[in-house]
Amino acid sequence: MSPTENDDLDIPSFDDLPLEPSHPPHSAWFLWGEDDQLGCLNHLTPKRVAQAATSQIRTGVSVGLNWGLDQMKVPPFYRTKLRHEIFSIGEFINDDKVEFNTQTSSQWDGFRHWSFSNGLFYNGVSQEEVRKEASTRNGIHEWTKRGIIGRGVLIDHYSWMTEQGSESYDPWEYHKIPVSEVKTIAEARGITFQTGDILFLRTGFVHRYQTMPLHELTDKMSQSEYFYPGLEGSEESLRWLWDTHFAAVAADSPGFEAWSAGLGDTNEQYRMHETLLSGFGLPIGELFDLEELSVECKKQKRWTFFVTSMPLNIPGGVGSPPNAVAIF
Repeated sequence: MSPTENDDLDIPSFDDLPLEPSHPPHSAWFLWGEDDQLGCLNHLTPKRVAQAATSQIRTGVSVGLNWGLDQMKVPPFYRTKLRHEIFSIGEFINDDKVEFNTQTSSQWDGFRHWSFSNGLFYNGVSQEEVRKEASTRNGIHEWTKRGIIGRGVLIDHYSWMTEQGSESYDPWEYHKIPVSEVKTIAEARGITFQTGDILFLRTGFVHRYQTMPLHELTDKMSQSEYFYPGLEGSEESLRWLWDTHFAAVAADSPGFEAWSAGLGDTNEQYRMHETLLSGFGLPIGELFDLEELSVECKKQKRWTFFVTSMPLNIPGGVGSPPNAVAIF
């Protein structure tokens, strides 16, 4: 299927998923073809990208959305920090060696990151196929063929909570943001969601990380589990994300959905990662730096903008820094 044909594609509703009974719950496998490796990025057709550029680029102000690769000073879950070496190949010539885990700064989670419990990824790619490097299907390199480019929308939950005078909200504690609250913020900011939107959710996690004393940060990150806010993990959230036809979603927290590991309530453990990535084919962005974006949105009094992001062209890659910029 060509990108242009997708403009007229009849997208089934969430309640009509899966498309075949044998597929995992809520999955949209084969909607864009059995060999598709773009998933919801198919919403970013040339027509929609052109419309986004025309409607959103007005002042020419640009804002980077990439947190520094060195900013996560104490990585979670046994992940490694950035290693950067400058070395000489001649008297007046320098090169770099860089080693980093794609999960320890701003990143896109690709379709090889989190499978269903049966070990199957988007459109049925197996864990065995990924681990044995039998192919590069669902690799992050597939997204570089056209990039992640379109209209971005910021739901600035952190600023909203501050404006509402909430003193209890802590962006380093478990906090579920329900769809109803997202819709309230959108209405207050004059946002009408469109097919192909790239959703950004600012929880305040990066802001808190950057302003936290090192000893407190080290203590929190050394714990076996830690909590953070995000979109509520629920079937209602999945339904809204699918039926709104987002092309990609991202947040400034370590996971797009709220994380409550260790709280002991199984009702709090509704993970959306596998359904979003391996079911919908919906890219998930994490640890995006949305601080300057928030400032610029407030300054221009609009919370939509043009976004361009080009992941690393690593065949078979699991994730990638976003190399993303918002343009107003």
